[in-house]
Amino acid sequence: MNVWGTGPFENDAGAAFVQEVVQDGEFALAEAFEVALDPDTVFLAAEEGHRAYAAAAVLAAVLGGDTAGMTDAGLRSWVQNADLSDLAPLQDIARDALERIVGPDSELPDLWEDTADAEAWRAEIERLQGVLE
Repeated sequence: MNVWGTGPFENDAGAAFVQEVVQDGEFALAEAFEVALDPDTVFLAAEEGHRAYAAAAVLAAVLGGDTAGMTDAGLRSWVQNADLSDLAPLQDIARDALERIVGPDSELPDLWEDTADAEAWRAEIERLQGVLE
């Protein structure tokens, strides 16, 4: 899997997830969170972690109105037209998914641990958690 930055859309899975959101909207977000939180999954693989990270970023953008980090015009349009009342119920599972992403049973912290960008990656996760509060 290619990763070219610490942002939620700066990896293959996150970039591909953008099109899922544009096509399937709320369903794509809910599915990404549910996969990350599946109690039958003992260890969260990087791809699922990246998808949930991207989903949390999309939800945070809807809630906070900030689309500055989104380079895809279709995604920006979807976020700007999303119905907040439909998506607000996803906040709790989005926060739980972010906790799982940075937890001990996730591949992502291991991948970032020994890199120069580890702090920036963790800071972006914490920023999203704050928006989703």
